[in-house]
Amino acid sequence: MRILSSVRHCCNHIRHFSSRIPHPPLFKMDPKLASIIEQVKVDIITPTQQRDNARQLEEVSRSFISDTITVPTKEMFAYAVQTSLGDDVYNEPSTIALEAHIAKLAGKEAALFVSSGTMGNQLAIRTHLQQPPNSIICDVRAHINKYEAGGAAIHSGALQNALTPKNGHHLTLKDIEPHVVFGTDIHSAPTRIICLENTLNGTIMPQNDIIEIADFALKNDILMHLDGARLWHVAAETRTPIDELCAPFDSVSLCFSKGLGAPVGTCLVGPKAFIQKARWFRKIFGGGMRQTGVLAGSVAYALTHNFPLLPRVHALAKRLQAGLEGLQVRILSPAETCMVFYDPSTIGVEYWEIIDHAAALPNPISLTGSRMVVHIQTSPEAVEDFLSLVRMLKEKKVQAGIVPSPVDSDGMRNVYVRATRPSTPTR
Repeated sequence: MRILSSVRHCCNHIRHFSSRIPHPPLFKMDPKLASIIEQVKVDIITPTQQRDNARQLEEVSRSFISDTITVPTKEMFAYAVQTSLGDDVYNEPSTIALEAHIAKLAGKEAALFVSSGTMGNQLAIRTHLQQPPNSIICDVRAHINKYEAGGAAIHSGALQNALTPKNGHHLTLKDIEPHVVFGTDIHSAPTRIICLENTLNGTIMPQNDIIEIADFALKNDILMHLDGARLWHVAAETRTPIDELCAPFDSVSLCFSKGLGAPVGTCLVGPKAFIQKARWFRKIFGGGMRQTGVLAGSVAYALTHNFPLLPRVHALAKRLQAGLEGLQVRILSPAETCMVFYDPSTIGVEYWEIIDHAAALPNPISLTGSRMVVHIQTSPEAVEDFLSLVRMLKEKKVQAGIVPSPVDSDGMRNVYVRATRPSTPTR
């Protein structure tokens, strides 16, 4: 009832507000202008929009593609529409309040609201780096290395030195130290930033290893940046406060549209002077936004109501892993938080077979390959239906007498495998 009351209050407020907006005096409509007005008009809401939205939520609850696909709820919107109406390039009160909260939460001096995790990372790199030549050390699997379109090279003229962790899980100082470039050798690009990611592919980087790397970086005048897009999962799983997780870093990017389920947004946090400069670069990048209060409101709702759901997400991911292991399916990367990476070849099944059968279910399941992402809107029934499907395919292979080929293990491998259908032989 409180939510309905809030919605009614918002609608009444909007009607009252709109009644005070001065309207232009009546004038005779120019036929040419009337024609242009008709061309400009658009209605993007379908006649079946409410049913479409309900169906979309059902589809999301049975999709393991990503946690970015979560949809805003009516409750989130009801809260968000009550926020302020300022312009974020100038002054947007609700957004400023959110930035202040995130800065305090992360133990940093200031924060900047931006549109995406990629923008947060790229703004951090560009703001930290002054004049080339520069190089960055990161994990070979890192988002900034594989999924940001070469942004560090394009925006900052920086070389990325992407390293493979010898332990197959996370970078350590032993991995990093031999690759740090010191001195003034004109043949090399000095190391200016070490960029870490936590979580990475759903796995948690141990805080003691992070601190060891940070101590080395501090002694050698190297900056530390964290891609903390899913750091919320680390806090929920390890019971470690956000400020403690952020403490070893000069800057951190915290995303709200992945695990937390907000529709848009990331905050970049760091020292006050750093954030002031980053705000300048945000404008240069075309990232200045206007009436962001409604976005800030969605984030505030997600922090308050969705963050507490993450332990349930982790439990569901662990159930998924346990079910696959019970079927003798190989686990490529375990469910430390919200992701499981699996290999069905150990039971003679291909990814594309699972994807095709999942899409053909009466209530379909969406998949892409080895990565399965559990999110706050994943239904337990979807997990059990997926495991039942894999069990059925395994039984068919056994009945057909198909013997799985042995799996080669050649050290660390790429766990992120997208399904590919075998090509049809030509005659």
